[in-house]
Amino acid sequence: MGKKVALVLGSGGARGYTHIGVIEELERRGYEIGCVAGCSMGAVVGGIYAAGKLRDYREWTESLDYLDVLRLLDVSFRLGAIRGEKVFGKIHEILGDVNIEDLPIPYTAVATDLTNQQEIWFQEGSLHKAMRASAAIPSLFTPVAQGQRMLVDGGLLNPLPIVPVVSSHCDLIVAVNLNALNQHHYTLPVIERPAALKNRIDQLVGSLSSRLPFLKREAGEELQLQSPLKDSNPWLESTLPATLASEGNDAQKSASGTRVMSNVGPASLLELVNQSFEVMQTSLAQYKIAGYPPDILINVPRRVCRFFEFHKAPELIELGRQIASDTLDKYEAEHD
Repeated sequence: MGKKVALVLGSGGARGYTHIGVIEELERRGYEIGCVAGCSMGAVVGGIYAAGKLRDYREWTESLDYLDVLRLLDVSFRLGAIRGEKVFGKIHEILGDVNIEDLPIPYTAVATDLTNQQEIWFQEGSLHKAMRASAAIPSLFTPVAQGQRMLVDGGLLNPLPIVPVVSSHCDLIVAVNLNALNQHHYTLPVIERPAALKNRIDQLVGSLSSRLPFLKREAGEELQLQSPLKDSNPWLESTLPATLASEGNDAQKSASGTRVMSNVGPASLLELVNQSFEVMQTSLAQYKIAGYPPDILINVPRRVCRFFEFHKAPELIELGRQIASDTLDKYEAEHD
């Protein structure tokens, strides 16, 4: 094709891995990415791409299993569940010290300034600091203090930052929305893990089931959580494997004083906050798309994975490639 595109990468937690597949599909078809704007995980993937390190980042993320992800969680008891120093320390190791103005293509990371209640665009200065501020997901990562400003995830105000690329000298604007609804024909691909990795996960599940006092199986195999520990450590529950605490469960007290997981609502305070955040982002993204319609909109279903499932990089990258391929096939057929 040879067309130059302005790429907009939206926010959406672990679904941000699909951005990698989208970028790879665009390049495979001969599109030239002339600039990037991103928010949250979109800012991270976009910044790493702009710095020419996307392959290194992909190899690292694909190597992470559930235990590796847990080891990266430096738990915080302040304004977020984790500090993020381990995760972004690894990203800094991959990138090194890079300034945005030295990148080969224009780049914008969008964050939210809580103090002044406004969007902040990072278009110069430290790439690492810009990505960290843009990805400070409320309740998950601790905010970033910058002078008198307190910075958090840009998705709070602008989960799909199209405006920064509107004036770019590109042929097309391609936006990747990670909070799409009604995309029922897409599901996560099944990618077999190595046998050794599967055994590690199975051992983790078995160990948690047998050793943690607040997990037990009752008649009918319903998972029950002892409410005192659950209430005191909602983060712990949200980091359990999906086989132990799956999204869409709600805790209801039984006569015995335990909380029985049902199929309605979030399973923890952290999930409640983040599901609320995602609902807000979905609505805001629709307004941004209506106000500045991109030439190509790549919709990734919000339901394909939980917000926290950062151990599913291989599946999500492949899903991004599939959705991008289908969307681009349709666009190219209509514009040939």
